[in-house]
Amino acid sequence: MSAFLYAASRTPFGRFNGALSAVRPDDLAAAAITGLLAKAPGLEPAAIEEIVWGNANGAGEENRNVARMAGLLAGLPTSVPGSTVNRLCGSSLDAAMIGSRQIDAGDAEIVLVGGVESMTRAPWVLPKPAKGFPPGDVTAVSTTLGWRLVNPAMPTAWTVSLGECNEQLQERFGISRERQDAFAARSHRLAARAWDEGFYDDLVTPVADTELIRDEGIRADTTAEGLAGLNPSFRADGTITAGNASPLSDGASALLIGSERASSVVGLAPIARIAGRAAYALDPREFGYAPVVAANHALARAGVAWERVGAVELNEAFAVQSLVCVDAWLTLGLRDAELVNAQGGAIALGHPLGASGGRILGTLAKVLRASGERYGVAAICIGVGQGLAVVLENLDTTAEATR
Repeated sequence: MSAFLYAASRTPFGRFNGALSAVRPDDLAAAAITGLLAKAPGLEPAAIEEIVWGNANGAGEENRNVARMAGLLAGLPTSVPGSTVNRLCGSSLDAAMIGSRQIDAGDAEIVLVGGVESMTRAPWVLPKPAKGFPPGDVTAVSTTLGWRLVNPAMPTAWTVSLGECNEQLQERFGISRERQDAFAARSHRLAARAWDEGFYDDLVTPVADTELIRDEGIRADTTAEGLAGLNPSFRADGTITAGNASPLSDGASALLIGSERASSVVGLAPIARIAGRAAYALDPREFGYAPVVAANHALARAGVAWERVGAVELNEAFAVQSLVCVDAWLTLGLRDAELVNAQGGAIALGHPLGASGGRILGTLAKVLRASGERYGVAAICIGVGQGLAVVLENLDTTAEATR
């Protein structure tokens, strides 16, 4: 049995301390679910057999199984169960992979998947002492991003910052600051154009009681020359800046996945088949390269060569790791670098950790339908050395694109 994508929706992605900062993450998740179900008005919510939801933090208002909380807040029947998955930045893509496996196995016909992150509202935490009332000071630790409360048994080479990992990656592959800034400027330019041309209009649902209708981080006037003036963020002589890396963001995404025969219950025809999926892991410092291997494995499982791939949605955690991935895929047969993130990427759109996988998968399905290409890849890098990838098969291909 195969799993199919029926619909996708997400909130606009807000900037850190921006337009969505007053919205709880469980409410953001509920908003994404509400927007998704509005696309399938014939679907009885009780027919949803599972919610699988991604979240990378889990330390704040989303702490108590946000999948279940979001379903209840969205008004789904109490009979719809929910489970939250944490694979850091890949959490919602992992949720989609888990949901599709449930359908492949015959354990469900309709699964609602997605993810959420409010990086603004991620709390500070205090380590709990072994005994009460320690005599020394205790430091509050931010849970917004990256390592915290690190186990001392972990090798220090593995626990360097995400930015330092990518500075090491650019040294290894020779990715210049100029290429990174040009890539970042392209992300903003394409994202602004996509919004202006209406590409995202039916993929994004505004959050009630907020004024944000577009992704808040896009700067249409961004240029590589302007980005070149920013100071490095992680090394005094480094190449990575706030301008060529993804920003801290808030948002949620949702996808409706089902079996082929679920079409009559959903009230929609499926738009794409989940043809392959894979997870892969490398040395923790090499997480930026992990999507290369994950995508290769997913394509092999789908029986699809890179030459047949007509669209790629790669989460742009950093420009440098995105360029490393694109360069590798071009050597493996990807036809054109312009097939990657043709509607902009996370550097412009934003990267609310737990929501980004759902965003790229929903975007990929629409890009394939708009282009008529048959196969596409959604891929994402994940801190501590992991990567995920999903291959989609477009069910509405043009004759010339059926290769």
